[in-house]
Amino acid sequence: MTASEQNWDHEVDFLVVGSGCGGLTGALAGADRGLDTLIIEKATVYGGTTALSGGNIWIPNNPTLTREGLADSREDVRRYLDAVVCDTVPSANLDAFIDNGPQTMEFLENTSRHLRFQWCTGYSDYHPEQPGGRAAGRTIEPLPFDLKELGEDEKLLRPGALATPAGLYITSKEFAKLNMVMRTWAGRRAALGTGWRAVKSLILRRHMETLGQALIGRLRLAVKEAGVPLWLGTPMQSLVTDDSGAVVGVVAERGGAEVRIRTRKGVLLASGGFEQGEQMRKQYLREGGKENYSAGSVDNTGDGIVAGEQVGAALDLMDDAWWMPSFQRPDGIMHVLVSERSIPRSIIVDQSGRRFTNEAAPYVTFVHEQIAGRHEPIWFIFDGKAKNRYQFGGVMPGQKFPKSWFATGLMHQADTLAELASAIGLPSAQLAETVQRFNGFALGGKDEDFGRGESAYDNYYGDPTLPAPAMDVLDQAPYYAVRMQAGDLGTKGGLVYNEHAQVLRADGSVIGGLYATGNTSAAVMGNDYAGAGATIGPAMVFGYVGARHCAASEKSADD
Repeated sequence: MTASEQNWDHEVDFLVVGSGCGGLTGALAGADRGLDTLIIEKATVYGGTTALSGGNIWIPNNPTLTREGLADSREDVRRYLDAVVCDTVPSANLDAFIDNGPQTMEFLENTSRHLRFQWCTGYSDYHPEQPGGRAAGRTIEPLPFDLKELGEDEKLLRPGALATPAGLYITSKEFAKLNMVMRTWAGRRAALGTGWRAVKSLILRRHMETLGQALIGRLRLAVKEAGVPLWLGTPMQSLVTDDSGAVVGVVAERGGAEVRIRTRKGVLLASGGFEQGEQMRKQYLREGGKENYSAGSVDNTGDGIVAGEQVGAALDLMDDAWWMPSFQRPDGIMHVLVSERSIPRSIIVDQSGRRFTNEAAPYVTFVHEQIAGRHEPIWFIFDGKAKNRYQFGGVMPGQKFPKSWFATGLMHQADTLAELASAIGLPSAQLAETVQRFNGFALGGKDEDFGRGESAYDNYYGDPTLPAPAMDVLDQAPYYAVRMQAGDLGTKGGLVYNEHAQVLRADGSVIGGLYATGNTSAAVMGNDYAGAGATIGPAMVFGYVGARHCAASEKSADD
């Protein structure tokens, strides 16, 4: 729809579409530069997929890291990203991320007292063995946050996928220790600490949260105090352009009626990917990943990507996603398998009963291997001692697996590997041979097939009491098998943009007044994943970059 056909209902300088980390950061940056800013959100809750996430942020050289003595040379950061991303992303975009990342975090800390973070100690980069990679990691996370500070907005925050016991809250930094509660004193101390905190939180009537809930809660409060309104239940229908093709507004729906919003400076699309859009999944995602096993927000159906394409935007990386090995619980909730894949007494096999990759590898890497090799179905197999030592799927040692997991065929249990193979339809002799071969590697401390445990990332969630933290023999009945899926945290493909977060056409020209960030845009990480938070970090950075560029741009000719 063109500007000449519009009678405007509302006018602002800067309109942000989406209320995840990228949108909220962009809105805060726009308001800081004096822009009359508005956020519209399709859902009746705010926070997007960020609110469902671990809330980790991967931005090298940010203030939190430098205070810990973990400053990088720019050359090391660039060498690492060149090795991980290769040539799938424009060089100028990588430079923009590297150079503006620290500025983004400095801006957030200086703008609001609510925006405070900590280093996730030792959470390795996902490819630390690459040039410039860091085994100590570059990931930070928000400090725990009392949601009561949000007032009435607390009930409008998108709830997490899994409910936690009252008062209990755990940071990413603590989780690796807690995961070893049956194995290390550090794990036991962490358990006692979190238990005491839970009691204290209940006594003081706090509503403490961590991870993505804490990040969104902190950003929402900062945006609210900056005076930026947020309209929930306001899905964007289309973008409006002028005769030159520049974006000058948005048509949305609010309260069941059409609302036309004019933008004097620009629109930032931060409305997420298309992971919940069945038609787009079938059209774009590669074979093996088209079925919807996504842990992303149910509202992410590609609206921003479609709207951008309708006004001429180019698309890239549309066949890829932030893949995640997962299993779907009987209640429909997707459980992502991050730490579990480093359980020492476990393997993952395909339909042939053979291992096909390093089980403990970064999750995008794992699923890329799964899809490329057409390994389907796949089964996570572990033994009784592993069950008694480590958590799996949120079930702690000493707890029983839910009966519904067995009743629905999600999980199988047997007294022998042969019985387990029969139950899940695998060749018994081959499974026995696979386990025997893996057990030999575990005893020798070296995975000669796939190198499991050779990367610091593999061992981050491993058992530090073992010689090879990510490997141990499977030899204690009963044996368990869980059916796994090629899940995702969201899609990677979207609108092509430049170093200013401006959306581009296929010929490289800029669509005036249109910016994009997060999963609405083609990922600056290309087809890979630099470290925990490499979705959230860039989303925040390019939200900040786009808002600042928009504020510095010339106003439209008819202003």
